[in-house]
Amino acid sequence: MYAAAVSRPIVFSGSPLDRTANRRRDGAWISDQLEREDSRFLPFWKLNVLVKSQKPELAWATSALRPSADARTGPVFLGVRDDVSHFALDLTPMADPLSELGLAGSASFLELRAAAATLSAGDAAISAQGRQMLDWHARHRFCAVCGHSTAVKEAGYMRECDECDAQHFPRTDPVVIMLVESGERCLLGRQAGWPAGMYSALAGFVEAGESLEEAVRREVQEEAGIEVGEVRYHASQPWPFPSSLMIGCLAHALGDKVTVDKSELEDARWFSRAEIRKSLEQPGAGGMFVPPPMAIAHHLIRSWAES
Repeated sequence: MYAAAVSRPIVFSGSPLDRTANRRRDGAWISDQLEREDSRFLPFWKLNVLVKSQKPELAWATSALRPSADARTGPVFLGVRDDVSHFALDLTPMADPLSELGLAGSASFLELRAAAATLSAGDAAISAQGRQMLDWHARHRFCAVCGHSTAVKEAGYMRECDECDAQHFPRTDPVVIMLVESGERCLLGRQAGWPAGMYSALAGFVEAGESLEEAVRREVQEEAGIEVGEVRYHASQPWPFPSSLMIGCLAHALGDKVTVDKSELEDARWFSRAEIRKSLEQPGAGGMFVPPPMAIAHHLIRSWAES
């Protein structure tokens, strides 16, 4: 049997904030929170998050920063912790925010994947929520129905068309990522652009009118030519690049002949449990390694290897 839980917390999950979604439509309450001196604002610039230079912590700001933010994308309400409201701000319109705000030397804007390597699990999760929401706003400034401009509503969780009143809500794209197993072997693949020697679980987007199990079976068949029977859910991971939810599954192979779709993968092959355990203990041993703990693929592979 596989472990019931992942081997360690999965990056970008586990936010300490209470989203209090029921307050988003309370305009008076949101306005009050935006003006409060103790409310906290997390700055982003070109989707990079502001992190303190001296220690791996998010660099929160006060409401004094709001006039410098892009009103077209927020502020976005993230949630409440200890009765304090937290928001995300987009400072992308600023040419050099660190210098303009006097933050040079005390903080820096980091790409989220790099920042998450040192941030606490809670800070990484908060950053993921903020990044995904601000990115959605930047991509949906015009109505998909009539093409006119849209405005931010409900504290950032809806945009409404200025012309036809159509309402648009943030979307999350489901992606299945599956470890295919057969006895003491698991199937891993690699894409041509990956670092030499890196192999990972197969993955693909869920299509319209498709269940998770059907998506797993289709993707494995398309990419590696392997028919899959039983599919079991294992764990999930928010992936804000730009807006996916990685749905980790374990899949049982009904055959073992691999036929690689070269338009999808450079290679796919079976690895023994012993090979996988060795690669986890000594990355690169035997000429291969698996993704780092930041990726849900790592947790799927480790869970299988240690079962």
